[in-house]
Amino acid sequence: MKEIYLTRKIDNFLLNWQKNSEKKPLIIKGCRQIGKTESVRHFAKEAKYESFIEINFVSEPKYKKIIANGYLTKDIINSISLLDPFKKFIPGKTLIFFDELTDFPEIATSLKFFKEDGRFDVICSGSLLGVNYNVIESNSVGYKEDYIMHSMDFEEFLWAKGYSHDIIDNMLFHMNKLLPFNQIEMSTYHNLFLDYIILGGMPAVVKNYIVKNTFENSLETQHQLIEDYKEDIRKYAISTDQAKIINVFNSIPSQLAKENKKFQFSKINSNAKFRNYYDCITWLNDAGVINICYQLNSLELPLSGNCETNKFKLYFSDTGLLVSLLDDESQEDLRANKNLGIYKGGLYENIVSEALIKSGYKLYYYKKENSTLEEDFFIRFRDYLIPIEVKSKSGHSKSLFTLISSDKYKEIKFGFKLSINNIGYSNNIYTFPYFCTFLIKRMMKKFKVLN
Repeated sequence: MKEIYLTRKIDNFLLNWQKNSEKKPLIIKGCRQIGKTESVRHFAKEAKYESFIEINFVSEPKYKKIIANGYLTKDIINSISLLDPFKKFIPGKTLIFFDELTDFPEIATSLKFFKEDGRFDVICSGSLLGVNYNVIESNSVGYKEDYIMHSMDFEEFLWAKGYSHDIIDNMLFHMNKLLPFNQIEMSTYHNLFLDYIILGGMPAVVKNYIVKNTFENSLETQHQLIEDYKEDIRKYAISTDQAKIINVFNSIPSQLAKENKKFQFSKINSNAKFRNYYDCITWLNDAGVINICYQLNSLELPLSGNCETNKFKLYFSDTGLLVSLLDDESQEDLRANKNLGIYKGGLYENIVSEALIKSGYKLYYYKKENSTLEEDFFIRFRDYLIPIEVKSKSGHSKSLFTLISSDKYKEIKFGFKLSINNIGYSNNIYTFPYFCTFLIKRMMKKFKVLN
């Protein structure tokens, strides 16, 4: 495959991090195969470090010995130099990259001393850091900075397709002005977004698509990524939990196909209980494989202190991987005909949940007991609680209208509807196409509530 680099949002972050004279060692967190290592290597070249020292604790386990004489910077540098005398440590011009931190979290203790020493820039990275991050956090608290990296979002996908920042700015302009897109814009963005839903944002899948301009081999690559995730479960999870974690993972597509998408343990097996499986769900969430959307107790702020931890929906962190787990008939329909079939609602909810998480939001939904009143997502804007409805087809938004018009919900004055339809506004409901979801947080910076 032609060697290309896909521009990522972390690129600018890393360049700004380098310029900060008070910078701390950086830990990049995120699930496997999302481009962490490639991005750091690209940054090392762009930033023009004279020396780039990359140490991978999985492929080069001998480097786990570098703390034998202690965690001081001089001791670690001496140890590395003994193992490889060709590695050069040039003060002020060297980037040290500790990769696969999950396999050697003890190195995090050294970050305090690297920060105090100040001669070298240090980046750590690894998959599944969330699973054992307590060890890393306790060893380096106050002396490191965290960056959470995800698979590519729709904006990064557009960059990969050759679209400029001007196109993104134009999309945002339309949202801020409530200006509908013209027919060419709607058609183009919609088709690109469908491709993104099918492919997801895993760089290996997107690269193959960019080079070949087809879906050829995309499914095989996605299936391999799924197998890699399951291998991680077998490698890092407690042995007694491994089968249960994989069962939870495998059950998500069918649960999202249901009308009621609340996660039900009975769908795994008839004897499954919350108390026996919740740790498995937490494990997958900490590993960055899934996103948890908690049910709200009541519709009032604050969101974080107003949810039930035993009632939730589960979404994949990358919709393309969800798509790859659908049945063969659905796969053929999607790739050949762009037909989302019975999974339409679940797929669109998943892609919205993914975009919200990647924008920095947490996920919450609401379902009123013994009622049809429910809403897919909620976000906060100042003192407003904003319901977000995901419509898989055109039609009325009964629950959304009820929430906005009722006097019971003092903090809800308007809502957002995401659908295949163009930008619009009616009855305090702002409508945006699905492909605009990634811009909602940016839009809110200049958002003015219409009366």
